[in-house]
Amino acid sequence: MEDYRLHLREPILSKDRARDYRHPLHKLTGLQWWISVVVNILLLVVGQSAGVLLGRYYYDEGGNSKWMASLVQTAAFPILFIPYIFLRPFDEPPNSGSSSSSSSVPSVLILGTIYFIIGALIAGDNMMYSFALSNLSASTYSLICATQLAFTAIFSLFINRQKFTALILNSVVVLSFAAALLSVNDDDDSSGNVLSVSERKYTVGVVLALGASALYALLLSLMQLTFEKVVKKETFTVVLEMQIYTAIVATVVTTAGLFVSGEWKSIAGEMEGFGAGKVSYVMTLVWIAVAWQLCSVAVVGLIYVVSSLFSNVISTLSLAITPIASLVVFHDRMNGVKIVAMLLAFWGFASYVYQNYLDDREARKNDRDGS
Repeated sequence: MEDYRLHLREPILSKDRARDYRHPLHKLTGLQWWISVVVNILLLVVGQSAGVLLGRYYYDEGGNSKWMASLVQTAAFPILFIPYIFLRPFDEPPNSGSSSSSSSVPSVLILGTIYFIIGALIAGDNMMYSFALSNLSASTYSLICATQLAFTAIFSLFINRQKFTALILNSVVVLSFAAALLSVNDDDDSSGNVLSVSERKYTVGVVLALGASALYALLLSLMQLTFEKVVKKETFTVVLEMQIYTAIVATVVTTAGLFVSGEWKSIAGEMEGFGAGKVSYVMTLVWIAVAWQLCSVAVVGLIYVVSSLFSNVISTLSLAITPIASLVVFHDRMNGVKIVAMLLAFWGFASYVYQNYLDDREARKNDRDGS
């Protein structure tokens, strides 16, 4: 049975050479492993929640540049070089000198083209997210973005040929209902300290959030396809390289958009008129950038110590948790529709997780029977 997670495969080495190859994260056992998982989960949940809440705060205090809001989502990519430089020497097994292994390495042109396309799509996705967040409260935005799990299941069916079970279908339907409820929610969706948005802006925000979630799910499927068909391996280094290079492209594209659109001319005035002051303006953007990159590090960490499926599920779970944080920070109005939508999001999330628990248990059983 083909499991629809991105597996992290161990390099095939002789027993003697394997003794000399030990990745630091592979040494984690028992309590250390659990601590690593918990730390990465906290980084992902806190980083993603902080990124969304600070993004909403940027708009609430007078920020208006969608290009700037998009740029900071990838601009702190140099942070990713810290784990990359530290762990890369341990991530590659000793060179076996086999000509077959070198022949399977994709060309720079092919990888460069893939990274450019995915990076450009990420830039567009970030722009859609930024527009959506500017028109929605943090709670509504997060609940709608939780539909990315449903979109991931759909794209995985067609692109990655992954199975579509009753539980997965239930997850897709329930998350779709949650988004539908929010899309027809005509109650005041504003935060406690900003003016209500118009019905037109609310609708645009919902559509863009759904579109961005769908595009993000498509990107995940394309990345998985790249690992399976082009790179043909998934190590800590390879996953980080994918994130770093695509982030560089997205940052360059977004920076170009900032200058071509002319929004860079309004940055000084935006800083002057920021409600909390100039220093707060700069620090808000800095911490948004740091939050998203810490989230990226945690995503890679969970991929490596557990699986990419688990990482994606925790990322989606944090989107369902963010409305609670938004209720505390921004005093968002949690009306009956939002509460029902949040419960539906947790239901859809639980169905997705349970299906993958069943798949994992069956895969382990098949492995035992085969051995």
